[in-house]
Amino acid sequence: MGIKNIYERFIWFDSQVRAKKYPNTTGLANQFEISTKTAQRDVEFMRDRLYCPLEYDVSQKGYYYEDDTFTLPMVYFSSRELSSLLIAKKMLQDASGGYLGDEISSILEKITNVLNKHMATGDQVDDAFSFQLIEYSPVTEQVFKAVLEACLKRNQLKFTYYSPARDEKRERAADPYHLFNYMGTWHLIAYCHSRKSIRDFALGRITDVAVLEESFDKPQDFNMKDFFQTSFGIYKGKSIKEVTLRFSPIKSRWIRDQIWHKDQKTKVLGDGSLELTFPVADFSEIKMEILKHGDMVEVIKPKSLRSLIRTEAKKITQIY
Repeated sequence: MGIKNIYERFIWFDSQVRAKKYPNTTGLANQFEISTKTAQRDVEFMRDRLYCPLEYDVSQKGYYYEDDTFTLPMVYFSSRELSSLLIAKKMLQDASGGYLGDEISSILEKITNVLNKHMATGDQVDDAFSFQLIEYSPVTEQVFKAVLEACLKRNQLKFTYYSPARDEKRERAADPYHLFNYMGTWHLIAYCHSRKSIRDFALGRITDVAVLEESFDKPQDFNMKDFFQTSFGIYKGKSIKEVTLRFSPIKSRWIRDQIWHKDQKTKVLGDGSLELTFPVADFSEIKMEILKHGDMVEVIKPKSLRSLIRTEAKKITQIY
């Protein structure tokens, strides 16, 4: 039985109750040609899982709403849409380090009640797939909630931020533009009042956060989509450089199907090597990515990046 048909039964029964026709399980069974046991389960589900304030009137031999202001959510979900909701729930749980806010948990619980009755349960989804994240910085629920609230309401934030480069903590005031998750770590893109520029703050380094009453207006010329897609990785800057990497014939078998940047260009050479070209604003992240592939990748350009990798390689040999 399709999900749409099940919701049609809910909606029909709800409409009959609202019209004060006092529907019962026998009428529901006859209307949709289902068994009275199935009809009874539908009514129990509406009452116990969808929280419909259904009461039975013995004199009318049917149901009515104890609270006339109740509204049944008129939402149709296909089986594919319901599966997507489960996947989204699982992704959010894993990406958030296992916690969810009380409000989100309440919403997901109601969704899961429907899912568990008509398709795979949450336990089955956990058994089917998961997301394993490494090298990410966890963030407390208090910080996450405060930052998300400030982003949605466009209120200024005040917080203490730890800088690993300087090994120091400083109080910051910022206009929060966007909250996003990169490789498992939550980041806040915000205008920093002390630095007078747009900065990237890792939420795991934020403490003593407070949402201020002061509101802000996001600049009209600032576009988050453009901000993320201008160059490779999380590090951004005004100076964009074109980087070309040449992967060995063996390594190219894995690299040729990967997307490093939306504007990347690939070129397969005669010996099976692959050249990958894409824009980069900062060498910090791409340097680590290049070193990860060892002797199976060579920096073709720019010369400044070649020199940087050469220096790092020499430092590594000195250790070993």
